[in-house]
Amino acid sequence: MQCKVTLLDGSDFTLNVEKRAKGQVLFDKICDHLNLLERDYFGITCRDVENQKNWLDPSKELKKQIRTGPWNFAFNVKFYPPDPSQLTEDITRYYLCLQLRDDVVSGRLPCSFATHTVLGSYTVQSELGDYDPEELGSDYISELRFAPNQTKELEEKVMELHKTYKGMTPAEAEMHFLENAKKLSMYGVDLHHAKDSEGVEIMLGVCSSGLLIYRDRLRINRFAWPKILKISYKRNNFYIKIRPGEFEQFESTIGFKLPNHRAAKRLWKVCVEHHTFFRLVSPDAPPKKFLSLGSKFRYSGRTQAQTRRASSQIIRPAPLFERSSSKRYNMSRSLDGGEEQLRVLINCQLKCQIDMLLTKHLGVLLYFTNIKCNLKMEGFAYHQVDTNGDVDPGVLLSAQTITSETSSTTTTTHITKTVKGGISETRIEKRIVITGDTDIDHDQALAQAIKEAKEQHPDMSVTKVVVHKETEITPEDGED
Repeated sequence: MQCKVTLLDGSDFTLNVEKRAKGQVLFDKICDHLNLLERDYFGITCRDVENQKNWLDPSKELKKQIRTGPWNFAFNVKFYPPDPSQLTEDITRYYLCLQLRDDVVSGRLPCSFATHTVLGSYTVQSELGDYDPEELGSDYISELRFAPNQTKELEEKVMELHKTYKGMTPAEAEMHFLENAKKLSMYGVDLHHAKDSEGVEIMLGVCSSGLLIYRDRLRINRFAWPKILKISYKRNNFYIKIRPGEFEQFESTIGFKLPNHRAAKRLWKVCVEHHTFFRLVSPDAPPKKFLSLGSKFRYSGRTQAQTRRASSQIIRPAPLFERSSSKRYNMSRSLDGGEEQLRVLINCQLKCQIDMLLTKHLGVLLYFTNIKCNLKMEGFAYHQVDTNGDVDPGVLLSAQTITSETSSTTTTTHITKTVKGGISETRIEKRIVITGDTDIDHDQALAQAIKEAKEQHPDMSVTKVVVHKETEITPEDGED
């Protein structure tokens, strides 16, 4: 059978395998083609009839996993190494970089403006080498893609950084790229749609450290692998049994609803594989009894401990390989305000309606006719902290209020930091009051205020925007 495999650089690799061949045969042929030895971090994906991504089981025959349609696959990173510097070969780190670049551009790996700038600059250094004004010109990265919503401002910042990397090799640039990417909160997180016990839409994320719970793009809970005693599924329900805490007597079970039975089984298999790869020294043997209850599925590959030992024994010279070009824009782009405009209707506190215009270039513009506007922005950032028992859950660590003024705006910033359940939560609330007569461009003033707020806190997510408008009555407008 002919198979078409989309590789990490976007190219297609076509090969033939026996119809009764197992997934491992296809995987080995791809890795041989790529000259890849540290292959246990990678896997093959295929799409089912619902267009859902499934990992190919290397121990099962291909024909039993591809029921209908052409044999189209994709080669991807399956297990993201927590510390990429421990990989032995540059070629392995290069393929990991290709995966992460795609994660960033597609939006699966969210980044702040500053992080996009850093990652983009290392991508440019890896692909184009040292900055040469005669060879590259002044607008040499406009066709490169390194962010989902790429702006002219971002490209200029990337070029500024790139010009400082003279003498940095592609391998060094990729190592710096990985060192920054691994610190991102969504690095290596495999997301699955679900609902909690109250029917609220959430996302379940599986990663090297455990199971993460997200609501509205904010992480609300984390269950580390050592904390989880058992994972299971039944129909479209997914369950985790939690080890009792220090002051708890009994184990607890938490359930989630997945869209269907196949989604629940898919999540369960991903959890089994991640737990085995990152936590165990060697994989568990599958049950041998003919009448054994439950699924016979087990992770059959090497664990991270085993692949690290195997990597340390690689003795071949560093392989030479050609770095392919990353994704480009296929047509010229205009980055002026107004590109890809999105109109969003929001309700303000006075029951009025204001049109909000979002653009790539300016960020946010609010159109209104009043004289005074009070904008409230809230942002959150969560960080894992080691309290060492010194801080009780829910304790307020610090509170700070900062006020700044310009000719047309007054900005009051409230910053509070608390610790709850070992998680440090930082909440920032900004109140931006724009005042003045009709000579002031309120639209531009508000847009500038929001832009500055985002730049001051690039790693935080804006979770709430409330606009309150007031019209002040001057003495000329009132009674004598």
